[in-house]
Amino acid sequence: MKIGMAGIGLMGHGIAGNLLRHGHTLVLLEHPGNQPLDALRAAGATTAPTPRAVAAQVELMLLVVTGSPQVEAVLTGPDGALQGLRPGSVVIDCSTALPESTQRMARAVQAAGSRMLDAPMTRTPKEAAEGRLNLLVGGDADLLDRMRPVLQCFAENITAVGPIGAGHAMKLLHNYVSLGMVTLLAEAAACAHRSGVAPDAFVQVLAQGGGGGIALERIKPFLLAGDPSGLRFSVANACKDLGYYRQMASDAGAAGAIAGAVLGTLEDALRALGPEGLMPQVAGVLSRPRG
Repeated sequence: MKIGMAGIGLMGHGIAGNLLRHGHTLVLLEHPGNQPLDALRAAGATTAPTPRAVAAQVELMLLVVTGSPQVEAVLTGPDGALQGLRPGSVVIDCSTALPESTQRMARAVQAAGSRMLDAPMTRTPKEAAEGRLNLLVGGDADLLDRMRPVLQCFAENITAVGPIGAGHAMKLLHNYVSLGMVTLLAEAAACAHRSGVAPDAFVQVLAQGGGGGIALERIKPFLLAGDPSGLRFSVANACKDLGYYRQMASDAGAAGAIAGAVLGTLEDALRALGPEGLMPQVAGVLSRPRG
């Protein structure tokens, strides 16, 4: 298949590499936020300067960008993809976005004679490179079946979760829970540090009881050795995702007090760490003397 991609960051780079290894032809959007493209070009990928120019060459447009503003800019901005999409083509949005925006974009894609799925990802750049992502897919079941062979090039688990927009809703729910658990552990670890509890004892006791699980495993290298690489997820992106979750909860009339507290903690950490700070480092920020 001839596939266009917008968003060759840490996740997108791994996805692109797997698509090329499975024999697909790739046209990549040139953007200063891309990771280095040398290896992808060497494997046969080409580039184009605008979303419109990318879309005009492909059957499938894959978006792996930061959030709703970027998705909307790629699709409907100046020289946007909707101006170049061929009738009958497909757009798949693997970004993390607001469901309301996703539904609007799907209507715009349909008006342009094409179809759309939202398929946000879970897991990390490591699994993206290995072709082992999880995808949460919203949209028409028949279209998903048609696109499944492409998605299986970079995803281990593909879960249909409902109509268009449901994929992004499920991703926000997932990230709220997973990032919330990491934030809770970071705060508890900071209290343990200031209360004289040894980090190895803290980790061991939680792992053997109700605090064990993936969140603890990802933050553990930082707690024990100051290594944040166990969770290469930026605090800036966490703030974005939690902000989206709070907007979705507000729109649904759902409770959001805990989410508000998590977001406030992460916003404080972002101010302390800067845009490159990673989630495990929140524990270090919270360990500092207050006031």
